[in-house]
Amino acid sequence: MSGPPPTAWLNTLLGFLQWAQQGLLTLLHTLGLTRDVHGQAAWPWGTRIAGETLLIDLGQARQLGITLIAVALTVLAVLVAILVRRWRAVALGVAAGLLVVAPWPSAVVLSSAVPTSFHASPTAFSLASIANGGRVYNAACASCHGADGRGEGPLAATLTRWPPTVVGPLLGRHADGELFWHIAHGMRDAQGVATMPAFANRLSDNDIWAVLDYMKVLAASGGVRAGGWPLPVALPALSVRCGDAALEPLNAWRDRQRVRVVAIDAGSAEQVPFEDPRFQTLLVTPDGTLPSPTLPMRARCVVSGRDAWPIFAALAGTTPQTFSGTQLLADRNGWLRARGEPGTTWSDADFLCTSASRASETPRAAGLDTLIARMDTEPVRYVKGGFIH
Repeated sequence: MSGPPPTAWLNTLLGFLQWAQQGLLTLLHTLGLTRDVHGQAAWPWGTRIAGETLLIDLGQARQLGITLIAVALTVLAVLVAILVRRWRAVALGVAAGLLVVAPWPSAVVLSSAVPTSFHASPTAFSLASIANGGRVYNAACASCHGADGRGEGPLAATLTRWPPTVVGPLLGRHADGELFWHIAHGMRDAQGVATMPAFANRLSDNDIWAVLDYMKVLAASGGVRAGGWPLPVALPALSVRCGDAALEPLNAWRDRQRVRVVAIDAGSAEQVPFEDPRFQTLLVTPDGTLPSPTLPMRARCVVSGRDAWPIFAALAGTTPQTFSGTQLLADRNGWLRARGEPGTTWSDADFLCTSASRASETPRAAGLDTLIARMDTEPVRYVKGGFIH
C-alpha cells in the first residue's frame, strides 16, 4: 500500500513547523521575552527552520518528520515514567532509545533568520496597496531591478552584484518578512560590501510592504509569458459594487465561492456574460463602473476603482490595451488558477497555477468544467517561505 503523495505529507509538515515557530514567537512576546520591531513581535534568534529548503530536499524533510514523531513519543514516554512508577524504567528506556534511533536531520534544515522573519503583511494584498507599490517601485527600485522586475535596470551594470529577478520563484521561496527586512535594512555580500542600500529611512513600512505586493504582480505578469505563474497569486482585496447596491469587500461578496473575473470595456459592453451558478462573476472595467446598458440576467457586479484594470491586466500577463475580453478564474480559497484569452475555448493549457509534475502530464479534455474540477481537487498548498501549487 503506497503512502500519501509527497505534496500532502510535506505540506502538513511545513504547515506544522510554521505554526509551531509562530506559536513560540507569540508565547515569547506575550511573556515579554522578545521585543517589537517594525510594529510586530521580533524573532529573537538568528536561525529558523527553513521550509523552503525542505521543499526541495525530501530526504531531509522525511528525517525531520520522523524525528519530530520520535520526540513526541519520547515526551509521552517520559510522562508515563513520571506518572506510573512501576513502568518508569521501561518508559525511560524507550525514551532514550527513541532519541538514539531518531534520524536527526543535518543543519541544512536551518536557515538564517531576521527579526521580521515571521511578520505578516498588513496590506492584505489590496488593489490600493499594489497601486501604491507600483509608484514606489518605479521611483525607488526600477533603476536597478528594471521596470519589468527582471533585474536589468539602467543602473544594474554599475553594481557589484547583478540585481536578482523577481520574475521567478524568488518571492515564493522566501518569507515575506525576510524580503521586507532586506528592503528596509539593505543587503551585504560575504565581504560586508553593500549589494543593496537600506530604504528604512526613505520609505515607510507600509510603502515597503506595498512594494512587495507589487513585486508579486510583476512576478505573475512575467511568469504568464513563460507558461504559468511562478507562485500562487491571490485575488487582491478590493471592493465590489453590484448594480445600485452599496460597496462591499470582496471576501464578504464571494462568500467562499469560486470567482470568474471578466474584463469588459466600453466597446464590449454587450458582451457582459450571463450569471453562472458555478461561480460568482466579477466584472473589471477601465473606470470601475458597470457597463451600460446592462441586460437582464447579465452579471452586474463590478470592481470599484480605476486601479483594477491595469493590475488585473498585469496579473493576466497582458497589457491594459489588450486586456478586454480576458477572463481569470479563482478557486474557493481565493487563489487565481486559470486565464482564458478573448475568443478562445477553455483548455487545460489555461490552468496556470499548477506544479511542474502536473504541467508535464498529458493534456486533459478541454472545457470549463474540467478546469473547475481541477481547481476543486488540486488545491493550492501554501506555507510561509515556500509554495506548492
